[in-house]
Amino acid sequence: MESKWRKVWGLIGLLLLNFVNNVSSLSLTITKVDCVYEIVRSEGDNVSGNFVVVDHHIFWSSDHPGIDFSITSPGGDILHSLKGTSGDKFSFKAPRSGLYQFCFHNPLSTPETIAFYIHIGHIPNEHNLAQNEHLDAINVKIAELREALEAVTTEQKYLQARDAVHRRSKLLYR
Repeated sequence: MESKWRKVWGLIGLLLLNFVNNVSSLSLTITKVDCVYEIVRSEGDNVSGNFVVVDHHIFWSSDHPGIDFSITSPGGDILHSLKGTSGDKFSFKAPRSGLYQFCFHNPLSTPETIAFYIHIGHIPNEHNLAQNEHLDAINVKIAELREALEAVTTEQKYLQARDAVHRRSKLLYR
């Protein structure tokens, strides 16, 4: 039984590690062109993110051309392209697995700092999910936790009622 729980917690740990590995947040200083590369493991994964040019409102004049941004698929197709912006959001379903390219182009020679965030979300299909027999032990623990929580809630209600009675009795004997 202990070995089974070790496997369950190992699986949960891997899932959490997988989630953490699929989130990137970084700061880039762009002088000309700089690209970030992310691997999308499965076709159909949700890729989303955003970027913002830091302090653009302080240093940019009205004639500043902005930053250009593009996303290129592993096949070389441009999936998303923006010209002259100070930031934006993006979201798409990956048309295929592989290495995706997120590029920033700064048309001026003045370095620009960009805060960039990307998340790659994978929703497993029914073949990748745990089977019911794998979840039996977890369901038992959930039921045990539910009962323990109910006991705590019942005790809390009892103590609140006793407290209310105690406060009323103090008021009557003053």
